[in-house]
Amino acid sequence: MAATRGFGIDVGGSGIKGCLVDLEAGQLLTKRVRIPTPQPSTPDAVADVVAEIVAKFDWDGPVGITLPAVIKQGVAQTAANIDKSWIDTDADALFAKRIGRSEADVAMLNDADAAGLAEMRFGAPEVRRGVTVLLTFGTGIGSALFNDGVLVPNTEFGHLEVEGHDAETRAAASVKDDKGLSWEEWTGRVSTYIRALESVLWPDTIIAGGGVSKVAKEWLPLLDVRAKVAAASRQNAAGIIGAAVAAAEGIEH
Repeated sequence: MAATRGFGIDVGGSGIKGCLVDLEAGQLLTKRVRIPTPQPSTPDAVADVVAEIVAKFDWDGPVGITLPAVIKQGVAQTAANIDKSWIDTDADALFAKRIGRSEADVAMLNDADAAGLAEMRFGAPEVRRGVTVLLTFGTGIGSALFNDGVLVPNTEFGHLEVEGHDAETRAAASVKDDKGLSWEEWTGRVSTYIRALESVLWPDTIIAGGGVSKVAKEWLPLLDVRAKVAAASRQNAAGIIGAAVAAAEGIEH
């Protein structure tokens, strides 16, 4: 019998969020717990926060955990917006030990890949047709690539070089806040970034995720790009939901 509930934790550059998930509806079952990401965001410090969140829910099943990093067989290969000491860390083993699980009961995956899995599972049917890119706009820019609903894991399109800059240093949502940009100013930067992505990938659909997806009406109409762009149906909860799905189904990269 398939599980109907799961648990996901989404580790970001500014906050670590976790919650119980309804795996049939693709919705959070309770109010999520959010704890600021410790600074420095070392593996041990982050693992302590993850263990604290799991304990708050008295959950004893599999746990899905995302990181803003390329994940290969449970090991972090990169570290974007978290401490560089994550590189080459066996995240599977670290979290399993800290939360009292076997490694088989911990699913590690890239944060944007997790959000994309949630959108493929619970979003509009058309996002599962053709080439779809999910972009999460937050502290940085995460990306997830799908072809007819099948994930190509660990893309790093947020780090494309655009006009001589790492794209996320110009177009992440955090840049809008830090520089006090208007929606029009920031969306101009996002359009420039997406057009660069389109020049090499030609996606049919782009899903805009991250915290700014909650106010999509403020900026999506301002984009000047070729692909159809839609707001993430699960908004900023997509990472938690996708992580819970991955844990329940044994999906890991």
